[in-house]
Amino acid sequence: MATVISGPRVLLRQLRETMAEPLASQERLDKIVNLIAENMQTDVCSFYVLRDDGALELFATKGLKAESVHMTTLRLGEGLVGLIAAEAEPLRLDDAPSHPGFAYRPETGEEQYQSFLGVPVLRAGQTLGVLVVQNAERRVYGEDETEAMQTTATILAEMIATSEFDNLIKPGSDIDLRRPRMFTGVSLTEGIALGTVVLHDPRVVVTNFIAEDTDQEKFKLDQALERMRGSIDAMLDRGDMQPSTDHREILETYRMFANDRGWVNRITEAIDNGLTAEAAVERVQNDTRARMMRQTDPYIRERLHDLDDLANRLLRVLTGDHQGMGRNLPDNAILVARNMGPAELLEYDRTKLRGIALEEGGSTSHVAIVARSLGLVAVGQADSIVSMSESGDDIILDGQAGQVHLRPTPDIEQIYVDKVRISARRQAHYAALKSKPSVTRDGTEITLLHNSGLVADLPMLNDTGAAGVGLFRTELQFMIASRLPRLQEQVDLYAEAMRIAGDRPLVFRLLDIGGDKVVPYLRATAEENPAMGYRSIRLGLDRPGLLRTQIRALLIAAAGRPLKILVPMVTETFEFTQTRIVVKREVERLRRAGEPVPERIELGAMVEVPSLLFELDRLLPETDFVSIGSNDLVQFLTAADRSNPRVSRAYDPIALPRLRAIKLVVDAGRRYNIPVTMCGELAGRPVEALALMAIGMTRLSMGPGSIGPIKELVLNLDLEPVHQSVMAALTDGADGVGIRDLLAEWIDKQNLPI
Repeated sequence: MATVISGPRVLLRQLRETMAEPLASQERLDKIVNLIAENMQTDVCSFYVLRDDGALELFATKGLKAESVHMTTLRLGEGLVGLIAAEAEPLRLDDAPSHPGFAYRPETGEEQYQSFLGVPVLRAGQTLGVLVVQNAERRVYGEDETEAMQTTATILAEMIATSEFDNLIKPGSDIDLRRPRMFTGVSLTEGIALGTVVLHDPRVVVTNFIAEDTDQEKFKLDQALERMRGSIDAMLDRGDMQPSTDHREILETYRMFANDRGWVNRITEAIDNGLTAEAAVERVQNDTRARMMRQTDPYIRERLHDLDDLANRLLRVLTGDHQGMGRNLPDNAILVARNMGPAELLEYDRTKLRGIALEEGGSTSHVAIVARSLGLVAVGQADSIVSMSESGDDIILDGQAGQVHLRPTPDIEQIYVDKVRISARRQAHYAALKSKPSVTRDGTEITLLHNSGLVADLPMLNDTGAAGVGLFRTELQFMIASRLPRLQEQVDLYAEAMRIAGDRPLVFRLLDIGGDKVVPYLRATAEENPAMGYRSIRLGLDRPGLLRTQIRALLIAAAGRPLKILVPMVTETFEFTQTRIVVKREVERLRRAGEPVPERIELGAMVEVPSLLFELDRLLPETDFVSIGSNDLVQFLTAADRSNPRVSRAYDPIALPRLRAIKLVVDAGRRYNIPVTMCGELAGRPVEALALMAIGMTRLSMGPGSIGPIKELVLNLDLEPVHQSVMAALTDGADGVGIRDLLAEWIDKQNLPI
């Protein structure tokens, strides 16, 4: 085996000196490949860069024919170089021409070289290019030489990613790292947003790659690992970290990886080859990410996320980079994140924020609810978008299609600019409708209301002309706080909401926390199925202090004005009557204290548990109004987890069985002369809203952005014939009848704006 003369540390020092010299880009690359060839005692050193068209272009060489530079190309998977780029794995051969993947390029003159060693040049787990050395004589390259090449490739990756090398790229081309990409996820909110990427958890930028003292770097690594492990242990030892919760399982995984000797040994080996501790962490994580990104097993890909998070934690300790939220945003900022909570989103400057793109997150996630309240465009389940993005990249969110265009081409950008202009004209059209009564062409009045949860979105009542707020989610104040909101803090929020709403009705839903709505300062027991567990009014009645305080805050905030309170997750009438008793006691308490009490209190029940469908004749005589929560109701009726993408799309919320269930509530409301409002996601979707109106639902509460389209639908609709057609399908039709097909016929027949 041939040996390396001067070793990787000497080479890295020479590379650093070369980087500091005032050289042109091509001259610098040429010198680098010469240094590598000399250091490794090879006849050839070549550097290929992956272009955005999928071609690997020879950018520099020592040993091959000079005229082949920028002329020789290979496709991904073609030849040995293409194979390395496709698989992101090193390749060592002592007889390269005999390999079945060898591709001969006569213009290079490489047929005379037998030995071959190639390594991928990686950045953020993506292949940026390939670095190759070759020898005329047969030679077995060793592990040390492979490691030295990979270390050198780490430096090259950062060099080629800078704008300094842009002049080496042919006009009309770019490197693959910056090529346009499109992600198909799920729509969290509708709309279109064009802007600039801001990474919610920005990757630590490593600027110091070459170690002066490897022993000192290993000491730094040991210290950083100790600090990181200590912080993870401290979080796990916290009193509110219950066994078997998702948070604890994630931290347990972190602890396992943080103590994995194989991971630490690979970092240490990279330091021994001349890298700083932070560059070594980046090098090892690049290699790991590149391998795991090519796996199809979802478990392995999930572990990649864990490793990425852990490596980022370690890099932040090593570099002292503790940048948090609230930093300055560019205009038209679009956040890109693996996931985030509602509190984190609200810490950003909302005047500059236009949207969010998440690798996780479903349409009913809490951050999606807050995004809708803030009028932000949001897309979820955009797989791997964080690792593919760089802060400052151009990005387009198509909320309606659930698509993200990263670094869009000029043609794509122009298409969306045109769409935004059309959308702006439509918004102006909707604004012109806001003062018109929401009445169908055949005279049925449809009450359109807002769903809300933040005081910040209540002023939009004036913009949309909505009749009021059909659902104000009070839990958002609790979810974004670091401690339990005090009585006066709750009073201030509710009073401000009522002030902005003015004379328009405003329905406050009592706390719907627990289950998947985690409140960090309230201890909770781990549950197998939290959506069907200890949550909402069950939790409130079991913790009377929490329930009484909220009801007291609502009564005080009303300051004598009318008050509407909605009780969530009612399972049977007994829970509702118990809540009414608590309200009555708090009213009497205020009277005794000489405080004003609301002139009228209306107490409503949320129908979202299927068992309540069989309690309607007992429940409705006790209520002043009823609201339907379609998200949970449909989830429980179909036994399909609404946050699980594998099953959430497998049911139709307006198919015959679900419409029949909803109609039971509508009919009961008519029997007892009790108003019934749809407050779930269905109310804001035109086709679904049409189905609801067809079964007699005349009160719809939705996100502010849906008011205009739904009102336009109402104003153009002859409801009675649609009603008769849908009723016939519900009463006489077989289960195979397609309600959507039926509605599509009426949409076409009446030329409805959907």
